Amino acid sequence: MTLPDWTLYRSFLAVLRDGSLSAAARTLGATQPTLGRHIEQLEAALGCPLFTRSPGGLAPTPVALTLRPHAETMETAAEALLRQASGESGSVRGTVRISASEMVGGAVLPAMLARFQSDYPEITLEVSLSNSQDDLLRREADIAIRMVRPAQDAMLARNVGTLTIGFYAHRRYVERHGLPADFGELGSHIVIGFDRDDTVARGMTLDGQAVTRDLFRYRVDNDLAQWQALLAGAGIGGCQDRLAAREPELVAVLPDKLRLRYGVWLVMHEDQRDNRRIKLLYDFLADEMKAYIAGEIT
Repeated sequence: MTLPDWTLYRSFLAVLRDGSLSAAARTLGATQPTLGRHIEQLEAALGCPLFTRSPGGLAPTPVALTLRPHAETMETAAEALLRQASGESGSVRGTVRISASEMVGGAVLPAMLARFQSDYPEITLEVSLSNSQDDLLRREADIAIRMVRPAQDAMLARNVGTLTIGFYAHRRYVERHGLPADFGELGSHIVIGFDRDDTVARGMTLDGQAVTRDLFRYRVDNDLAQWQALLAGAGIGGCQDRLAAREPELVAVLPDKLRLRYGVWLVMHEDQRDNRRIKLLYDFLADEMKAYIAGEIT
């Protein structure tokens, strides 16, 4: 079998994700006939159909679904190759990709990265906002900020401090509903939390009770959306104490009874220690995160 060109797999992934040739063409900035030819060429090379037509567009065959993770691995490798080639290892130009949680990446990093790019304008930054752990071993990111220490020996991990998380409510909510005196009264309040993704809450307990979806009456699977709901006075929600300190209208809820603590780790692959642009950002973020956690910067 002749190994199909990566371009064909890229088109395959776009059609798989978008569900039609026209939508995939818009995503890739190509034409619909070009995407159609790519799929036909890939099917011919592999000797099997990848899509069938359905009223809703193109439906992937079982074979296509089994190929998806392999094609995504190729995509990750291609993106890492382009980042690595974007600048010489000893230069201060090129691309660096950072992985961080939604709250750290969306509310904490922007000011830090603005300061970094002011000093190094030729370094292009990519920020992946996800609460899942991007795999640095597969080069899905160059640097990651994580709330757990990585177990892999090939990772360089630096602890930059401990973030604390408490419950808060906006003053407008407190004026309408008051504050719970204990955990038992939380059930009579609007609590903001997850909808279907319970990753963060797994193993978490409140007053000895497991935290489940039933606790929340305002549900959304996005930390930034939960943060905005808290600021809007929609209910009681958890957030970093350092972020709450920015908002004078937020009132602590049960501050003596609930504080979650998470160690913060800055991680990179040991193979990147000699890449100057990555190491510059790694050391910069280590200093900035330490200052942020200590309350020296907002």
